[in-house]
Amino acid sequence: MVTEPVEPLPTSWVFDLSEVDDGEDMVAVGGDLRAGTLVEAYRSGLFPMGLGELGARPIAWWSPDPRGVLLPGGVHASRSLRKSLRRFEMRVDTAFREVVDACADPGRDGRWITDEIADAYTELHALGWAHSIETWLDGELVGGLYGVNVGGLFAGESMFHRVTDASKAAVVATAGYVFADGDPRRLIDVQWATDHLRSLGVVTVSRRDYLARLEAAVPLAPPTFAVES
Repeated sequence: MVTEPVEPLPTSWVFDLSEVDDGEDMVAVGGDLRAGTLVEAYRSGLFPMGLGELGARPIAWWSPDPRGVLLPGGVHASRSLRKSLRRFEMRVDTAFREVVDACADPGRDGRWITDEIADAYTELHALGWAHSIETWLDGELVGGLYGVNVGGLFAGESMFHRVTDASKAAVVATAGYVFADGDPRRLIDVQWATDHLRSLGVVTVSRRDYLARLEAAVPLAPPTFAVES
């Protein structure tokens, strides 16, 4: 059953980007990973990633400039990806921690998801804020992504794949859920625009543009995610 997210206890931290220089991606260091802090960070245009080895503390707060986003009507699925989509089964929130753990695999280059991060987002999931979009093939989890949904914003955190096109399929499925009602104010945040994401239609916008879009998106009702029963 899809339920409204539970509002966590408010954070004691203040997120203010008004004095941040253009082009500066990292905007603060410190704070905590409590649910209220994380939700307020996303509402303010920030997300956490540790500065230490493999994402260890200290916690840094990031607001990339430019920012990678996927906008309504902008998703692109190649012919080969559309063919792959027909053989995958897409699910939502049936294996959230498995998706996070796969994204945190120690064998992955650029690993940054620590146990502390994984636990914090698992709590957000339990409160209804974080979701996993999962790609299954023949009964096995072969790819997916997880992220935080705040109103009309879906902020993607990380994704993985074990077979070709499995993570791309999760991105396309996420866009289908988030943009289902056609409201042009809805927004998917991907943090930084990689070549992999650009092939799916991701574009970059300035931080000022992103924050204006965020202000319009956050008050919207959250999308309906098709949760497997």
